Amino acid sequence: MTRAPLHVVFTPSGAGCLRHALAIAGRADQVISAFDSLSFGPINPPDLPLRSKWVEEELGWTGWHDIAPETDAFWREALSPGRRKVAWLSRRSAMEYAGFLEWLWRMDDAPCDVVDLSEVKVSHGPERDPPQPSTLALSLGIIPTNVICRDKLWDLAEPLHPAARQRYRVQWQQLRSENAPLRVIESGELVSAPISFFDKRLLSCVTNDWQKVARVVAETLAAEMDDEVLQVGDIVLAARIDSLVESGRLEMQGKSALEMHDCLVRLPQ
Repeated sequence: MTRAPLHVVFTPSGAGCLRHALAIAGRADQVISAFDSLSFGPINPPDLPLRSKWVEEELGWTGWHDIAPETDAFWREALSPGRRKVAWLSRRSAMEYAGFLEWLWRMDDAPCDVVDLSEVKVSHGPERDPPQPSTLALSLGIIPTNVICRDKLWDLAEPLHPAARQRYRVQWQQLRSENAPLRVIESGELVSAPISFFDKRLLSCVTNDWQKVARVVAETLAAEMDDEVLQVGDIVLAARIDSLVESGRLEMQGKSALEMHDCLVRLPQ
């Protein structure tokens, strides 16, 4: 009896959406997800203790090592032999793109299928009032479960062409050698970036009036989505606000921007 496919997903939210959609469709496929975002921190090697130390020292966030059991389990399943594997990603999501490249690097020459959502447009259907226009699927994790199921997005899976595999491997080798603090999407490609990459956009969302850090972070994330990419998470942005406060480019009320709902921020008066 042929085993059901193993779907390899690079965000927990994406895995949850896909898992629910497959259950609705009556499919017994297994879904696993990565918990570590390789869009930031050291990736050469992507050693979790090393990365946890970097997150604590650079971002001020403790406890990143708590995802170790889930991360170890993910890699054991994701690289297990003798089973059809289907990787899901959008090259518009830095977390998905980076996770996919590391997985493909570890897969070596093992065969795999890929669902590439980068140019896929999804519509919410006539049940929405007023009807919404089709939008790009920036990430599996933000596609509604009913849309995944209705459009049977798993049918988009295609074997990865050897030329594409080689191109991806060369790309990740370059990124690993650069080992930059961040990896971001530029012109459809994943590239290295300095830790200050998002500072300008963060500053553009701050005013002369006090506002919650959570609002500034949310506006920055929304601006990135307006560019049709998902670049970064809230932890990195909050940590950069702390850095901007420390350098005198922002003023803050509160202990740390990581406490986003309890801290206020404004431009220097």
